[in-house]
Amino acid sequence: MPEVLTSRYLFGPGPSNCYPEVTAALAYPVIGHLDPVFIRRLDRTCAGLRTMWGTRNTRTLPLSATGSGGMEAAFVNTVSDGDVAVIAVNGLFGERMCEVARRCGATVVRVDHEWGQPVDAERVLAAHPHPKVIAAVHAETSTGVLSDVAPLGAGKGDALLIVDAVTSIGGLELLADEWGIDVGYAGTQKCLGTPPGLSPFTVSERAFERRIKDPRSWYLDIGLLGGYVGAASGSRTYHHTAPVTMIAGLEAGLDRILAEGLAAVQARHRAAGTELREGLEAMGLELFAAEGSRLPSLTTVKVPDGVNSAAVRTYLLKNFSIEIGSGAGHFTSTIWRIGMMGPNANRASVKLVLGALEEAIAKA
Repeated sequence: MPEVLTSRYLFGPGPSNCYPEVTAALAYPVIGHLDPVFIRRLDRTCAGLRTMWGTRNTRTLPLSATGSGGMEAAFVNTVSDGDVAVIAVNGLFGERMCEVARRCGATVVRVDHEWGQPVDAERVLAAHPHPKVIAAVHAETSTGVLSDVAPLGAGKGDALLIVDAVTSIGGLELLADEWGIDVGYAGTQKCLGTPPGLSPFTVSERAFERRIKDPRSWYLDIGLLGGYVGAASGSRTYHHTAPVTMIAGLEAGLDRILAEGLAAVQARHRAAGTELREGLEAMGLELFAAEGSRLPSLTTVKVPDGVNSAAVRTYLLKNFSIEIGSGAGHFTSTIWRIGMMGPNANRASVKLVLGALEEAIAKA
C-alpha cells in the first residue's frame, strides 16, 4: 500500500499548503479540455491571473508547466542565436535564467550580485548598450530577497523585460503594466495556495510582436498558446490537452484570494513575514537577506554555529510534521528557508514554527 500522510505543515520555500477551496476543487469531476464548462473556467482563471499580475495583457494564462517551464517559455520565445540577454544574478534562479538563455542561443551578459543582496538596477542597465532582453528575479526564492524591478522597466529602452515572480505572485504587490514587465512567469505552489504544476504567465503586446516566430519549442510557443486561450480573436484553436483538474484548483485559489481581497492578502503576507522575522531575531538568530529587501513570503535565517541544519529539519518533520527548507547552492547547510505563503501566512503559523524551531534547535 502507498504511504499516506494525514497532514504536513509546509513552511519551506514551496510548495505551501493549499487553500481549502482549492483542495475541494481538485475533487471536481474530470471534464474535457474543450468542454464549455472548462472554457468558461479557463477564461475566469485567465482574468484572475491578470489581476494577480496587475496587467491587461490578453495573453495571460496558466501555462501547463511548473515555474521552470515558465522560465523556459519566457526565453525560448524572446531570444535566439546571437541575441544579447542581460541577466541579473543574485541567487540560484538568476543563474538558471542564464543557463536557459544560453541553451536558447543567446549571448548571455551576467550581472552578478552577492547572494542575499537585491538587484542593482543601474549596474544591470549599464551592462550592455543594446540587449534584446533584460531579465531579473523579483522574489529570489534561494535567498529570500525582494528586488525592485520597476527601475529596470523604466530604463530598459528597446529591450524586453523578463521577470520571475514565482514567490511573489498572489502575496506581494505585482504591477506588470506599471513596472514595464514584458514577459512574466510564476508558479502556483506558493502564495497562490495551489499545488505545483502550472505557471501563471503573461506577455505584453510589445513582446508578442517581437517574439521569435518559430521558436525551438513547439509546446511553449506563445503564438500557439495565445490561440488556445482565444487571445487573438476570441476564437480558439486546439493546442494541447490542458490539465483541467489543476486549472479548476487554480480557479478556486484565485477566487479565494479575490474574495478576501488582494490587498488584504498582501497585507496578511507582510504581517506574517514581519512577525516571523521578529520572532527569529528574538530567539537570537541572524537573518540572511539584506535588511530592507527581505521577502515577506520567504525568510532566510542563518543556522547557528554548532547546530546541524539537517538534524533540525529532520526533528521538525518527525515531531511536528513541519517542513522548512535548507539553503541553496553554497548555503545548503548554513541557511534555513522558512515560507509563510498562501493559507500559511497567518499568526498561528508563525507561532507554531517559532516554537517548534526553538525546541528542535535545543534537542536535535
